[in-house]
Amino acid sequence: MSKNELYPIFLKVNALNILIVGGGNVGLEKLSFLLKSSPNANVEIVSIEFLQELESFASKFPNVKLTKKAYDISDLENRHFVIGCTDNLEVNLQVNKEAKAKNLLVNIADTPDQCDFYMGSIVTKGQVKIAISTNGNSPTTAKRLRQFLEDVIPENVNEMVMNLNEYRKTLKGDFESKVAAMNEITKPLIKKLKKK
Repeated sequence: MSKNELYPIFLKVNALNILIVGGGNVGLEKLSFLLKSSPNANVEIVSIEFLQELESFASKFPNVKLTKKAYDISDLENRHFVIGCTDNLEVNLQVNKEAKAKNLLVNIADTPDQCDFYMGSIVTKGQVKIAISTNGNSPTTAKRLRQFLEDVIPENVNEMVMNLNEYRKTLKGDFESKVAAMNEITKPLIKKLKKK
């Protein structure tokens, strides 16, 4: 059985420059996903035409720019990562090739072998954020796990996080003793979750 070799990270997308190539349904899906998690993400979408729903949605976010034109390699300048999601596989593969040549991370929609990263399901409860990946194999499973976790994680988890942050600041000693103290105080949370 193969392992999921992905390494999850959380990006500060409000401090990065993101390019989406494609203004159709998949472009709307990718943009929605980004902005649901990070409403201040800096995104430019380049497309020959835009779905009206995408235009309407994007207009609500000041950090989203729509540029009506064909993709060109110059669109990759000053980007941190790129998402290719046009209806034209050749254009998507061109985006991938040119982005990789510039050492940019790239995601080509619905083409896992052309992706450096996947956009998994995300659970957000205040300051707590959990990303779920099935290594691109089953987005439906990731969606169901997200729904489960949204139901199980209590709404007041953010209050707990903030209280623990304040407690952590008061701890003295070396790293190991601080970890032991934090582990001890969070044990009841694990017991409570196991009972559900």
